[in-house]
Amino acid sequence: MATIVEQLAGFAAGADAREFPDEVIRESQRILLDSLGCAVASLGDEGAQRGVDYARYLGGAEGPASILGTGTKTSVPAAAFANAELINALDQDAVLPPGHVTPYVLPGALATAESLRTSGTKLLEAIAVAHEMSYRIGKATDYLRDIKDGVVTVPDVIGYSSTLFGAAAAVGVAKGLERETLADALGIMGSTAPTNTQRAWMMHAPSTTIKYQLAGGLALSAVTAANLAERGHTGDRQMLDDREYGFPRFIGASRWEPAPITAGLGTEWTFTPFQSFKPYPHCRVMHALFDALTEIVETHDIRPDEIDAITAWGESFVLQPVWQNETIRNPRDAQFSMTHGLALAAHRIPPGKDWQTPETVLDPSVLDLAKKASFQAHPDYTEALKSNPAARRSRVEVQARGTTYRGERAYPKGSPSPDPATYLSDDELAAKFRHNVEGVVADPDAIVQAVFDLRNVKDVSELLNELKPGARA
Repeated sequence: MATIVEQLAGFAAGADAREFPDEVIRESQRILLDSLGCAVASLGDEGAQRGVDYARYLGGAEGPASILGTGTKTSVPAAAFANAELINALDQDAVLPPGHVTPYVLPGALATAESLRTSGTKLLEAIAVAHEMSYRIGKATDYLRDIKDGVVTVPDVIGYSSTLFGAAAAVGVAKGLERETLADALGIMGSTAPTNTQRAWMMHAPSTTIKYQLAGGLALSAVTAANLAERGHTGDRQMLDDREYGFPRFIGASRWEPAPITAGLGTEWTFTPFQSFKPYPHCRVMHALFDALTEIVETHDIRPDEIDAITAWGESFVLQPVWQNETIRNPRDAQFSMTHGLALAAHRIPPGKDWQTPETVLDPSVLDLAKKASFQAHPDYTEALKSNPAARRSRVEVQARGTTYRGERAYPKGSPSPDPATYLSDDELAAKFRHNVEGVVADPDAIVQAVFDLRNVKDVSELLNELKPGARA
């Protein structure tokens, strides 16, 4: 009987975009467009620049793969490292359970597809396979929002190493590897995946600038696994079947229920209803509050200096040091501080890369208002989550001009939900992309059009050539 790894390899090897449901094609295109914009928007970020500099150290300044938005070409492994760092740098990248998936699974496949000058269809297959596989494996193990004894409980060990099976598979799909080689790639990936370190990051504030896990390092691991399998290394195909000695033990999983990994695999697509996009460059836990707060200050034309207090109620599990941190030294600190985020939103700065400039993050007005903000768990959060995993029950109160203004949200903008208004439309996603590449890319509309017509793109490298400074379509 085929192992889980072998079944996943068969799924990846047999992926055919001609048979994909329309929503799988569309979400894969949307993921790519959003990620390209997030990468370019990060070029001015000091933390992202460290990743780019290291990639040049790894791969030099010549090669077949682009460091997005820079006009620089380098090796495939180096480009994967740099682009993972760029996509994730401002924390406005797409999210999917188990959390951040895209910045780990897309860069290796993208660099590989560009280097081989493969078609847009092949890239679509790689993107879809990676996200489907990551979501399925994520369902099998611990999750940040698991409910135990009626309480949302953060696991002792948590992180994103489980996404790397999808990441390695995506590289293999882009290469056109056969099932047996893909199985070895996944087995190698399981044996070489980095440890899950997110819980330490959550508990030790101020946080590290590499964030919950080093995006570049994860992407590089996936490229390594796929390429070693292609060269003849073999992998452990029992890795996901062995609860006692296999991958679940490596990542410290307290829950391992592997049935969802293979249920309907190849015939049922499960990730699309849970794929979300982030309007704000800030940890997703605050987005519903930002939606409500922005509506308040814009509707009533409230200036920051008129605000006496901001009180917010939201996700209960984020009462951890990294989110309660009020020591703001750089944009990475700001991305996760709840009080700083509320202060930023109240300043009515258009969401996007402008939120994460050092001038904005360290603006005295923002820092002063952050001292007037507070956060606590919403009393109905857990019950709402039980009824719908996309629910993020949130409430905010603004005291200003002697009046208390109130706002509530059940779901954040950018997530599919029972409220159609929360879905980030193609037009809204394209607007986010245009804002993110403003001042860098000469013809963003040409890229938008090409991505939404990716099945007719013959050579991925031609698309990425348009994503460089001053490029002309």
